[in-house]
Amino acid sequence: MTNFIPIFPLGIVVYPDEQLNLHIFEPRYKQLIGECIRDGKPFGIPVVIDKKANEYGTLVEVEKVVKEYENGEMDVSTRGLKVFRILEVIREVPEKLYSGAIVNYPDNHHRGHQKLQREVLKAVRELHHILQVSKTFVRPDDALRSYDIAHHAGLSLQEEYELLHLFHELQRLEYLKRHLHKVIPMLTEMERLKDRVKLNGHFRNLSVDNF
Repeated sequence: MTNFIPIFPLGIVVYPDEQLNLHIFEPRYKQLIGECIRDGKPFGIPVVIDKKANEYGTLVEVEKVVKEYENGEMDVSTRGLKVFRILEVIREVPEKLYSGAIVNYPDNHHRGHQKLQREVLKAVRELHHILQVSKTFVRPDDALRSYDIAHHAGLSLQEEYELLHLFHELQRLEYLKRHLHKVIPMLTEMERLKDRVKLNGHFRNLSVDNF
């Protein structure tokens, strides 16, 4: 399927079914969001990295207008629908302030692997324990998908974007597993280093058995 969508480029990755709150203040995006609300149509958020809009993004819909301001600004709650690929950017849309794009929607396979999902989730919680942060998920553990976990795994923006255009759940879980298995040992060693630095200058028992 190929169609035209208005676009709202942002320096974030939005995943399918993710809830995202936006404050709308630029005239072009006030027009865009206003029309999407009026017509019940979605819009696209291409991922911007290093000031460049990339090929892939996520189609989102406005779920709720949270607040409207006297100057026309809005706080809106949106939700991700599906990943798109840009075929052509339309920078000047007749009678519109915003840009658009011709896009298609790659097939996305959501069937995963329970054992691998549990392994990834366990590693994410180990990461959180090391970092001493507390996170909650939007679904019960057995219903979590890679998209639900990705923002909690300490990925960079570039890595989140790479995961966005993996179109099999098994690939996405493997990507998260590799990332976590690389990062966790590094962070564990940093914690050990921190402990050694804290000991410096303190009285310590340095006796060694059998000598």
